[in-house]
Amino acid sequence: MNDLLTAVREGRKQDVPALVLKLDPAGRRAALTELKALRKEALSWEWQKRDKIQKALLVAGAGCHTGAAGCAAWMSGRALRDWVRTPYPLVLEALADRDPAWLANLAHRLAARSSTSGSEYWFISELVRIARCPLPVSDSLVVGWTEQVGSARWRRDSPTSLLDILRAEAHLTVLAPRLFELQVLPPQVGWFEEPDSLRHWPAALTALAEEGLLDRGMLVGGCVTRLLRGGKPGDQRCFLAMLRRLALTEQEETERIADWMGMAADGISTVAGHAQEVLVRLEGLGRLTPRDLAEVSGSVLFRSEKKLVRGQLVFLGKVLRRDPSTAGELLPVIAEALGHEDTGIQERAMKLIARHLPAADGALREELALAAGQLGPMHRSAAVELFGELPDEASGGGSYEERLPPAPALCRLEPAPESVAELVEEVAALTRSGSRETTAFERALDGVIRHARTDRAALAAALREALSGHWFLSGTSQEETDRRFARNPRGLDLIAASVLGLVSPATVRDGNARWTGSGTCTHAALDGVLFARMWEAAAAVRSGRIPFLLATPTWHTGSLDARELVARLRAYQRLDAVPGPADFAQALLRVRRTGELEAAEAAALLGTPEGDRLAAWIRADEPVARVLGHRPPDGPPSSGNWWQRSAAGTRRVLLATKERPVIKREFPRSFHWLGRPHLPEARQCYHWEGGGSEHWLATLPEDGETMAAWLMPDLMHGADEGARGAARWLPSLAEAGGPAGGAIHLALGYGLGARHAEDRLSAVDTLLVLAAQGRLDAPLLGRELSILVDHDLVKLSRLTDSARTAAATGAYRTVLSVLVELLPPLLAYPKSPYGLGEMLAVTADCAERGGAAGLAPIDGLAAVAGRKGSSQLVRQAGRLLAVCGAEPRPVPVPSEDSPATGSDSSRNQVAESDRKATIGDQIHT
Repeated sequence: MNDLLTAVREGRKQDVPALVLKLDPAGRRAALTELKALRKEALSWEWQKRDKIQKALLVAGAGCHTGAAGCAAWMSGRALRDWVRTPYPLVLEALADRDPAWLANLAHRLAARSSTSGSEYWFISELVRIARCPLPVSDSLVVGWTEQVGSARWRRDSPTSLLDILRAEAHLTVLAPRLFELQVLPPQVGWFEEPDSLRHWPAALTALAEEGLLDRGMLVGGCVTRLLRGGKPGDQRCFLAMLRRLALTEQEETERIADWMGMAADGISTVAGHAQEVLVRLEGLGRLTPRDLAEVSGSVLFRSEKKLVRGQLVFLGKVLRRDPSTAGELLPVIAEALGHEDTGIQERAMKLIARHLPAADGALREELALAAGQLGPMHRSAAVELFGELPDEASGGGSYEERLPPAPALCRLEPAPESVAELVEEVAALTRSGSRETTAFERALDGVIRHARTDRAALAAALREALSGHWFLSGTSQEETDRRFARNPRGLDLIAASVLGLVSPATVRDGNARWTGSGTCTHAALDGVLFARMWEAAAAVRSGRIPFLLATPTWHTGSLDARELVARLRAYQRLDAVPGPADFAQALLRVRRTGELEAAEAAALLGTPEGDRLAAWIRADEPVARVLGHRPPDGPPSSGNWWQRSAAGTRRVLLATKERPVIKREFPRSFHWLGRPHLPEARQCYHWEGGGSEHWLATLPEDGETMAAWLMPDLMHGADEGARGAARWLPSLAEAGGPAGGAIHLALGYGLGARHAEDRLSAVDTLLVLAAQGRLDAPLLGRELSILVDHDLVKLSRLTDSARTAAATGAYRTVLSVLVELLPPLLAYPKSPYGLGEMLAVTADCAERGGAAGLAPIDGLAAVAGRKGSSQLVRQAGRLLAVCGAEPRPVPVPSEDSPATGSDSSRNQVAESDRKATIGDQIHT
């Protein structure tokens, strides 16, 4: 036993199997006790020392366990596993004397684990081979098998063909069917190259079915089932590629008519398109009844994919021409397409109905006329000409009512828990979850400060028990603890560790001496404010001199009531307590200033330096950093408010902020960055993809304009390079104090044009909240959007998607008021930008549904509507013109030789008169 333990401590894993096999059962049990103690001891070692013995310890423990359950648990423990391949061949050597039933039991237990890698699949399959038992199949084992196959393709000693590897797989017929049962396909299976390639899984599995190694019926049934069930688009494309390669016979397709109907109705666009092709083919063979066709068409015609809808209308038109007797079944379904959001679809449906209306009886004509009442003004005249006067209930009478969400109400922050047990429960939950929710964090931080002053011993005992097993209570060395906190003092970990005395006084002192430099980015500066507060709090919980925090917010937005801050300062005065510099500075940044003159008078009466500073801060009522070019509510913008940076031919539209000398004069050094003048920086930094935005916004909850200007590059990159989550803080910004001026509206413009749909949804929420608050400047937002489109900073198609989403909530007039300002510069381009027709369609829809009363003529609309042709752009321009009460008129059309408007030069010449004054690489204040 001693030889085994020595080999393990020295990391000689190759020697371990032979030493294990020399021990009898009693010796193995005794050695296992020592190995468990060694595993526990190693948890507190430095990682280099622990890594040296890790593999030898795993092999020895697996060999010394006499029960299969214990062996599986030992091998699955996280303490003995890392990213390096586990030495399974050595484990097999150590288990060489076990009987087959024992090995089979071990294989089943390992296969039941929630995650199995490729190397573990190899180990389990070897156990099965030695034990001569069936392979225990589980989802995790199937995933491990695919990883093993993927890694085998790149080994020099293996076949290079995926087909050859799968053909040699002993458990192929057991594992392959389980691929269709996985919730999500492994990446190496779902990814495939060109459909005609033989190097991907769909091609390989199909080839194996042709060779008779796999059951063809199983593959067909599995593909159809998965396509019906839905799932990730990548998975669906994989199963669809396999199904197409299988080339189903006419009989196989006919047996699955209901399945094709389900795919056409609910599948992703590629799946629905394939199902539509199959149904067209089956209908031509007489396998589809008119009732089946009507049923599936009712679903397909309301899909958002216009190609599918147009294809279905063409399909229905061919059926009606061939068999007019189907009109009674099919025309009511076609009439439902008159309510489609796309006017082109409405027009196609209307033409189909008009062509086959003579075959309709009186009841059917009445039903079709009622459906035609859904048409807007663009097609209503044609419907009246076809049906006569439309039913009154279809004409859409009644007054329009704008639907906006309720304006968010301020939620008061609950006070810190009074009992130590309740406080520690919250601290433990926040610490273990890593939550960054600001109000919960601030509440718990204040509670720790309070209880550290009144009963630090009880607080420390409760924290030690609640956080048992946390990293700084798991034997981490003092040096490592200090190093980690010095690198990242964010969160309650530092405060809890300081209460427990686990952070050295020198580290706390050095942390308080640190400050944010002038050359850092916005995110580092805002983090620096938080870090300064954390180090100050870490010192406060050890000294017990601070009774509570001054900066704890009053409301969920992070804002602080001025009268409440005065009361806190009065309590400090009574207790003869000295406010922490960072705590008081943060309190000033959070205090509500506007309309708080009475609180300023009360603060001045305190007769303390902090009271005088608070009174002066409220009376000044100035933003922390004024945004250059802030647009007054009833005046023109300041000159030079836009800062544009040319780099690699790309223009950047950002905002600069002005200096605030009082910050440098009266605030701690960690806050000085906030008061410096800042030119906007278009370069990307590593912070902006992080999740610290809630703390950043809570730093300046009363200065929404300033925060919008500083965080603008995040949104700019989110619209351009597509980082997900860049706009997540926009809804919170809408609730921030201060005016909603040019910075917030420009930030909203970037969000509405963000690449990812979830970011655009956040921006739509922000738009609706601002409208509900009465703070939305729709003309300003429209002009900002036109500038962003003009400089190719956002795509018009994404703005259209955002506008359509916002309008669908019932805010048609709000959206319309923005779009009528966006459109004129776009309509003035000699060559219309891509997607303008769709934007005009959304605008016309808003005008039709929300009422165009009082809508001023849109410059350039008549010229576009008067162009020749029947493109989407021309038709939608005519539709919008009709809604506005005007008729399209012929106007000169620019020749095709006109300069392309995709370049900055031509666009800027067209839009320069309508655009704000711009500057290149300089700021004029």
